[in-house]
Amino acid sequence: SEAAELPAERKERRTWTVTEDIVLISSWLNTSKDPVVGNEQKSATFWTRVAAYFSASPKLTGCENRDGNQCKQRWHKLNEAVCKFSGAYEAATREKTSGMNDNEVLKLAHEIYFNNQQKKFSLEHAWNELRNDQKWCELATSKTESSSKKRKLTDDSHSGARSQVNECDAGVEGTSRPPWC
Repeated sequence: SEAAELPAERKERRTWTVTEDIVLISSWLNTSKDPVVGNEQKSATFWTRVAAYFSASPKLTGCENRDGNQCKQRWHKLNEAVCKFSGAYEAATREKTSGMNDNEVLKLAHEIYFNNQQKKFSLEHAWNELRNDQKWCELATSKTESSSKKRKLTDDSHSGARSQVNECDAGVEGTSRPPWC
């Protein structure tokens, strides 16, 4: 039964708080927008910088630090869920009927997300932080455009030929297509 015990050096998992999520998002955005370093850095270096920015936040005074790997894992979980919810929100916006207000569209987006993912979307705070950020929207748009291009190549029906606009683009002037698309 001793062999079944966890290794002594493994730390207990800590749940991320809303404040930690928001600081992580801010850390990722600020680190990824750094024009001096840009995208010419290795993943481990990038996440070490994100973790340093995260740890330096006065909003987290008294909290235990998170390392680069923890930040990376949480970011990927946040990003994946927020991208899926953004898709649900776009679908809800397309289904919007006359007289529906923003709260009703948001409620419909939650229903669509639940139907697609079989779980509730609990990261609305992260979505609110990211949804109008140009850097994140460009990355999210490039993912949805590349996947919709794949669908268009295999789909002969032209009834859905209307180009899909990422909801991020609707709220941000000057958003252009990323060069890697």
